[in-house]
Amino acid sequence: MEIKTILTPIDFSENAAKIADAAIYVAGKFKAGLHFVFVVQEFEDYTGFMAPPVNMINLKEEIFESAQHQMNTFIDDRAKEFTDAGVPTVQSKVLTGDIAEEIMTYSKENNCNMIIMGTHGYKGLERILFGSIADKVVKNACCPVLTINPYQEECEKK
Repeated sequence: MEIKTILTPIDFSENAAKIADAAIYVAGKFKAGLHFVFVVQEFEDYTGFMAPPVNMINLKEEIFESAQHQMNTFIDDRAKEFTDAGVPTVQSKVLTGDIAEEIMTYSKENNCNMIIMGTHGYKGLERILFGSIADKVVKNACCPVLTINPYQEECEKK
């Protein structure tokens, strides 16, 4: 199988840079295009836990706009890395919905040949409520998934 397009979901956590570095490296080796996505979790998923405020639409728009700004900055900050690694194209997109489902749908619709993602992002209540996104993607994606554990120290070369 030829790797032409790689998808990398990011969450802007402190781990995102490590995941991006790995994706840039792999994309450079394959001379593959690289797509970064961030998925804004749908608020409807939380309605069983709380009554949504009246201004939910405004909040949703603000979060989406903030995520788009963060994505633009994230990509701009790595422009030199993309060039140095030989990554031919870079695209980014902010999506809304179920995080794992959106990652898999985007991958399929954009003919991605590989997904590179972290095993851990934000922790805490969200992980308890929604389970591991990486697990869902690994089990259900229609292309290979390379997972990176950002907490694992690199092994020393001996």
